[in-house]
Amino acid sequence: MSLAPRLDLRHSQQLVMTPQLRQAIKLLQSSNIEVTAFVEEELERNPLLERDDRPLPGPDAGRGTDPLPAGPEAPDAATAAASDVLPAESAAPLDTEWDNVYDAGTPPMGSGGRADFDDDLSGIDAMPAPEKNLREHIGEQVRLTFADHRDRVIAANLMALVDPAGRLAMPSAAIAAALGCEEATVEAVRRRMQRFDPVGMFCADLRECLMVQLQERNRYDPAMAALLDNLEMLARRDLRGLQRVCGVDADDMAEMVAELRRLDPKPGASFDAPPAQTLVPDVLMRRGPDDDWIVELNPETLPRVLLNRGFHARAVVGARSREEKAWVAERLQTASWLVKSLEQRANTILKVASEIIRRQDGFFRHGVAHLRPLILRDVAEEVGMHESTVSRVTSNKAIATPRGTFDLKYFFTTAIAGTAGGCSVSAEAVRHRIKAMVDAERADDVLSDDAIVERLRSEGVDIARRTVAKYRDALRIPSSVQRRREKAVPA
Repeated sequence: MSLAPRLDLRHSQQLVMTPQLRQAIKLLQSSNIEVTAFVEEELERNPLLERDDRPLPGPDAGRGTDPLPAGPEAPDAATAAASDVLPAESAAPLDTEWDNVYDAGTPPMGSGGRADFDDDLSGIDAMPAPEKNLREHIGEQVRLTFADHRDRVIAANLMALVDPAGRLAMPSAAIAAALGCEEATVEAVRRRMQRFDPVGMFCADLRECLMVQLQERNRYDPAMAALLDNLEMLARRDLRGLQRVCGVDADDMAEMVAELRRLDPKPGASFDAPPAQTLVPDVLMRRGPDDDWIVELNPETLPRVLLNRGFHARAVVGARSREEKAWVAERLQTASWLVKSLEQRANTILKVASEIIRRQDGFFRHGVAHLRPLILRDVAEEVGMHESTVSRVTSNKAIATPRGTFDLKYFFTTAIAGTAGGCSVSAEAVRHRIKAMVDAERADDVLSDDAIVERLRSEGVDIARRTVAKYRDALRIPSSVQRRREKAVPA
């Protein structure tokens, strides 16, 4: 075996992802909010980019850009003086001077008062008060309730330990040991703070939270106390067992359960709840004149930027050093890449969405029962893309349809084989069918999982019992035993 040195020539292929390619992939799978934020950063960073503020073409395009109709030319002051009729205030000459005219609607400079010198301050009441968060709201009640400095310190520590739902997991003994005071003092402060608004905070568990709210409403009695001591039976919907434990009949039990449902199990979470974010669709869909579907991108979520060629030409001429020319060339390359990436992203989303609509035409016309099985490979082969590209396009994207706004991922469902070699059925359609069966069942004919399997097989769906149980749990439908117990008790 020779150990002499030698030279070898080898050829190999290697895929290298440039920063621009990685950023393009990230833009493809980002939501419209994330893309808009990225474009705003690039507009601040790159002087060659500018926002495209041109109005989008609409039904009134091409009718002219002047929004005001052409009227008669306004006369000047000489013409108005020669006339025997004084002009109206709205038709005053354009060259009229108003410097020596008193305006009662403008207050004197530096006066800080009203224009009509009226002392009425009723407008202050109409100003909206700033919203307070939960801790500020509780803090005001602490200052109004406790006069002792020691009680205020304990209350401040309880506020710091409470979780967003309003629970106080740490026991009073541990809090008293940390503060160096008696447990009875901490417990007394906690009991008073439980009646603060919102009622039911600073409780150790769900039972205590509901008990405090019932006491505040004067609805806490021995039967309700027994119900709170057996909340696990209520979770199992064992209403007959609860009737025996509480010593009430069916009507009283239904009223007690309805009373519990009116309570707030997490009083702290509802106070600082953020407003619901509106889902803005990326794709708009509507019915066309020939009973077909018209698909377009939502212009409100589509960021539009332009490359300022004029500024680039002036920057190239004004560049004096090699570093300045290199910087301008880099900005031009980045701007061109961003414009091209946004255009490619829009075309890809539109192409994939159009293919999804074509394959799920039955769903849009007849409902969820006609939703077809669909996987990423089916769309990828039709549009000529990779499955990973289709997955990125459908991530964080929504479409507005005549049946509502849906996530694009909603239309990709697994297939369940049909009986006797029949057509496969979408799993989402099967879940919808199971829910419809359960909603339509009677109290004396509650369907078990085996009965649901038999009905689905009679309709041409080959499904196993464990699959039905899995779908039922996903829909949060109780078992047949629990449903039979619940429906056996009249509401």
